[in-house]
Amino acid sequence: MPHDGPVQAGVSERRVSGYGAARTRYPSLLPEAAASERALTFAGTALAAVYTAGPTDTELRLVETTGRATAAYPPPDRLPLSGGSAVAHAIRTGRPLWLDAPGLAGYPEGRPVPPDTPASLGALPLRAEGGRRGCLVVVGPSASGFDPEQRGFLGRYADAVADVLRAGDGGATPTSPLTTALRGMHVGSFTLVPDTGLIEADETLLDLVGITPDEFDGKADTLLAHAVPEDMHALMSVVEPTTQAVERRELEFRVRCPTGGMRWLSLGCRVLAGADGRPERVQGIVTATSELRRSADDVSRIQWLTAALDDATTVRDVGRVVVSALREPLGADRVALAELQGDRLVVTVLDPPQTTYWPERWRAEWRTEWPEAPIGVLPTLKTALRDGRMDLWPAGTEFEPGLLGVGDGGLAVLPLPAKGRAVGVCLIGWDRPHEFVPDERALLTATAALVGDALKRAQAHDAEQELATMLQRSLLPRRLPDLPGGIAVARYVPARQGLQVGGDWYDVIALSEDRVALVIGDVQGHSAGAATIMGQMRTAVRAYAVEGHPPDVVISHANRLLVGMETDLFATCCYAELDMEEDNILFVRAGHLSPLMRHPDGRTEEVLVEGGPPLGILADAEFPMTAVPIVPGAVLALVTDGLVEAADLPLDEGMRRMCASLTVADPADPGRVADALLGDFGPREDDVALLLLRYDGMLTRPVKAGWAVWRLPDAVMHARRFTARTLRRWHAQEVADAVLLVVSELVTNALVHTQGPVRIDLTLRGDRVRVCVSDSSPRAPAKPVIVDWESTGGRGLMLVEAMSDAFGTVPVAGGKQVWSEIVVPRRDTASAHPGTRTEPRDLS
Repeated sequence: MPHDGPVQAGVSERRVSGYGAARTRYPSLLPEAAASERALTFAGTALAAVYTAGPTDTELRLVETTGRATAAYPPPDRLPLSGGSAVAHAIRTGRPLWLDAPGLAGYPEGRPVPPDTPASLGALPLRAEGGRRGCLVVVGPSASGFDPEQRGFLGRYADAVADVLRAGDGGATPTSPLTTALRGMHVGSFTLVPDTGLIEADETLLDLVGITPDEFDGKADTLLAHAVPEDMHALMSVVEPTTQAVERRELEFRVRCPTGGMRWLSLGCRVLAGADGRPERVQGIVTATSELRRSADDVSRIQWLTAALDDATTVRDVGRVVVSALREPLGADRVALAELQGDRLVVTVLDPPQTTYWPERWRAEWRTEWPEAPIGVLPTLKTALRDGRMDLWPAGTEFEPGLLGVGDGGLAVLPLPAKGRAVGVCLIGWDRPHEFVPDERALLTATAALVGDALKRAQAHDAEQELATMLQRSLLPRRLPDLPGGIAVARYVPARQGLQVGGDWYDVIALSEDRVALVIGDVQGHSAGAATIMGQMRTAVRAYAVEGHPPDVVISHANRLLVGMETDLFATCCYAELDMEEDNILFVRAGHLSPLMRHPDGRTEEVLVEGGPPLGILADAEFPMTAVPIVPGAVLALVTDGLVEAADLPLDEGMRRMCASLTVADPADPGRVADALLGDFGPREDDVALLLLRYDGMLTRPVKAGWAVWRLPDAVMHARRFTARTLRRWHAQEVADAVLLVVSELVTNALVHTQGPVRIDLTLRGDRVRVCVSDSSPRAPAKPVIVDWESTGGRGLMLVEAMSDAFGTVPVAGGKQVWSEIVVPRRDTASAHPGTRTEPRDLS
């Protein structure tokens, strides 16, 4: 069979000079000298030289050179140890010196490279124990320097040369330390012609594979016959390379030794293309894996992955661990982790996260924050999940549109098994051609099993936490109301232990346009039971508050309710009713922490509030009220003990720190103030609730007037006169007719249909007049369903609703309040609205 021209010529010349005519019957067996030169050439070395010096020598002496470019890079015979050459510098520092073309220009003395010639140089000191010392010098034709893999190989080569020189201490120096060292490294080399399947190999390669020179016929199939069948797929990608595979590749494979054992070998090769772009030759080296510097310790990697997955609690945590364990160590360009939910794959982690790196079909199917795609559009993944077997697809594989671009250079599809079924899939893709070596396959298989179990645990954890989160969100307010005189913000952080749901709660209850209740509480414990009690208490406090009860009555009712539940849990609570018209707060504290107030000048203090016992202990407990003034610009903070108390933080110290943090905070943004008070969101022993109010004061204070209606035959007339006088004083005569009609109807209904006192309150707020009529009946007024011409009543409420811009009824303590709002037309003069003056409540 015809051989490749350059290969055949090189073999013939070397064969005759190296081995003699006796070996001419093996035309594909490479002589030792040629094999050594080829191995060094594959390592990016055009010249290798070794210098030595004795203990008392002042110069380095050239011992041997080898390489195909000895004439192009002539090394000097001697170099002074004290000189400025790169070799002398490396020996003095004791560290390898790697120089690219610009770096080499800085060492003009004694360099073997002519000026302005693009080349690289490496100077590797040789270890000396018996007094001998030296340096291995390598020159490469690339101006960019040696790559990490080449440096690693040459570093091991320098160690082997040093071992050869030490072996000659006390005797004659070996005549060829470079060749002897390379032979001792057991590095075999080869040149393969893909079109013919013929291969030139050296004796070292045959020895590694387990073939004697007499058995070798120059065919690649003869070498492949000794490989383990499971690794044949990877080796065939070397024997039959694709047109895209024109770069260096690394892979590992196993061979059966003549004794029956198995040996791991590592193969590195480079595919050289011809003029037509097709693969023309494959050059490479083969080394026993025990002689190689492994890119990663697989055992250590599995140990790290196991420990990292133990700490991964959520599905996203598992995804981040998978990316850290696979993408960079394997040199992958893409990693995707997807959960299997029914017939859909829900992608939880994409790296890189940008959608432009992933198939167009995926982006078309993504409908939620985390993308998802039906398995039906991805047959490759469907088959892998069905069979539960890892699939490794080499470069050039044609995929369905749903996987185009994920791994053009190679794609690994890893089903993630757990308890006998697949719970997800991991995709690992490479852009450049990638070879799947056997150790890598074993690593991916072990990784898939570990990740599958971790993903199953994380799914159960996420489901539990989702349930807890839904429970907590359903028990806490979704949003806080907008307040006319301030801004309220709240934060809740669950405990990082257990179910992450607890008994802390907060609430902001708008009682009227100028009154608001701020509530914070804490039910004992942080469990589902505590959360349930918390939800009941929050609902009860809100119900009692909107009925119009004063703060002490609200808390007393809540206390009796909790006592009647016959639960072993108790609760603490701090209730604050803010009157934004009067700039005053009424506090009631039931076993809870004192509130904090930051004054406009920055001074922060605990508010002295009288306290009662926790809720749920004594049914007849008393809860006194404490009135505290507040000025615009102040910040009120209500906290639970989880924020200021811990095993290593006494309560007094925690409150002191909280005051200090509130003092230095900028109240311009209450949200940032709340975040600053929470501090680090690290693990907490207890859940935390925080409620802040920045009080700005009322921009427009309402004008009010009130009248206690007498139960007399002419009571409606007196109520109309009171209303008319008030509207004239407020310069709101434009709406007098409508307001008087509303007052007449509401007062008449209250006197006719209820017993007890009746009261009318008028309020002018901005451009609205509000009429409120209160009585002692809890029943809301009902409009008639049918009103005909013969009906003697029922039209009053219909008239009120027609004349009002807004109309309604609210329960109050001991009865109800029916109200109506009527808009006052705007006037051009500023005197139309005495908005800065507060009228007395009771005018007669």
